[in-house]
Amino acid sequence: DIKTMAHNKKSDLLKEPIEHIDITKFDARPLVDAYSKMAFSARDLARASDIYDRMLADKDCDVILCLAGSLFSAGLKKIVWQMIESNMVDAIVSTGANIVDQDFFEALGFKHYKGSKYVDDKALRGARVDRIYDTFIDEDELGECDNLIAEIVSGLKPRPYSSREILEEMGKYLVKKSKVKDSIVLSAFKKGVPIFVPAFSDCSAGFGLLHHQWHNPDAHASIDSAKDFRELVRLKLESKDTGLLMIGGGVPKNFAQDVTVGAEMLGFEPKMHKYAIQITVADERDGALSGSTLREACSWGKVDTTDEQMVFAEATIALPTLASYGYHKGNWKKRRERRYNALLNSSTAAATALR
Repeated sequence: DIKTMAHNKKSDLLKEPIEHIDITKFDARPLVDAYSKMAFSARDLARASDIYDRMLADKDCDVILCLAGSLFSAGLKKIVWQMIESNMVDAIVSTGANIVDQDFFEALGFKHYKGSKYVDDKALRGARVDRIYDTFIDEDELGECDNLIAEIVSGLKPRPYSSREILEEMGKYLVKKSKVKDSIVLSAFKKGVPIFVPAFSDCSAGFGLLHHQWHNPDAHASIDSAKDFRELVRLKLESKDTGLLMIGGGVPKNFAQDVTVGAEMLGFEPKMHKYAIQITVADERDGALSGSTLREACSWGKVDTTDEQMVFAEATIALPTLASYGYHKGNWKKRRERRYNALLNSSTAAATALR
């Protein structure tokens, strides 16, 4: 019957899991040094790697990592996990797909699989297999992830939450329930690293929140996106200097850059982001944010132009090189943990007490 055929088809499709690259297993320093003597994107990537290393060496600089695009499904999850574990990042701003549909999803024991872009997508739909370019994922397992988010949110007191607060609750859940060691949500919870997902409903979390609110219309938890902004502005004001490492563009890039403008609107005189790197394949000619240069951001008062670098390259090639270079240079070993979740939670508690 059709159901059996679909099941068999799914088992044929989901055979070979994506494996995440490990930056501790290879030293990119000789390659980056060679790139620095070349031209075009090689030299751009070498300069970006050097800027990231200088961020880590700068004791007054807090590193904000921005993530957009389908990164963790493609094998880059362990890099970000290693960056958190090695104190190479102090806050994360991401799309929901990376954090929820991909990292939290894998923490539940599910996987992404090697696939192909040369397939019949209607047949994939019949087998309940979703495609991310040349990667496959089980739609039914994603549904389990959606339902679990609804369960976690339903256990919270009815009130507005920042996405960071919800992700802390998800990290708390994984302390006992994670099926893997290398979960970003879990590691960030343990290390006190805040994760912001400004468009939180645009992923499995959105389906979970939909289910929760649909069945609890009069008393439910909700997402306060302005609270996300307020918390990240608070983090910026607490920092002496900040550096942005942006993989992809979109909402995470703009959200993280905008904190300088937000702080200025509140009457403060914040510094622009001292360091900024963006790895992207987006084009700047259409005027869209994802491809806009960091020099353009300076005109908005967001990014200083002394230590900024655009790298027009695909993330699965460029990020392992840059992150391995920073890891093996070793300046992260001298950095102190910021644990900004504690600061932001105390601010929330104080505001609640005042009410």
